Amino acid sequence: MPDNAEPFQRISVEDADAKRQAGVPIVDTRELDEYQDGHVVDAPLMPYMSLMTRGEELEQIAGAKDAPLMFICAKGQRSAVACEFAAALGFTELYNIEGGTEAWIAAGLPTE
Repeated sequence: MPDNAEPFQRISVEDADAKRQAGVPIVDTRELDEYQDGHVVDAPLMPYMSLMTRGEELEQIAGAKDAPLMFICAKGQRSAVACEFAAALGFTELYNIEGGTEAWIAAGLPTE
C-alpha cells in the first residue's frame, strides 16, 4: 500500500446497506445527541474520539480484527478519522460510508 493510501475503502450508502444486510456491522461515530435524532438501524454508538480506548469493544462488534467493519457519521469526515483510528488498532477491512447519515436518510435506508 502506498504511503499516502487510506487504510479504508470509501463506499456509498447503497453499498453499505447491502453489506449491512449481509451482516457487516456499522458503527456510528457521531455524538450522543446526533445519534438520538436518528441512526442506522442496529448501529452502535461509538463517538470517534473514543475509539482509541475502545479497541476490545470494537473487536467484539466486528468479531475479529480482520473482519469487515463500517463506520458512519453525519457526512463522512469523522467516520474517515474513525477508520484511521481502527487501522491504527490493527483492524484491516474498513469502510467509510460516504455522505454519512444524511445521505443514508436521504436514500430512505433503514433508521431508528
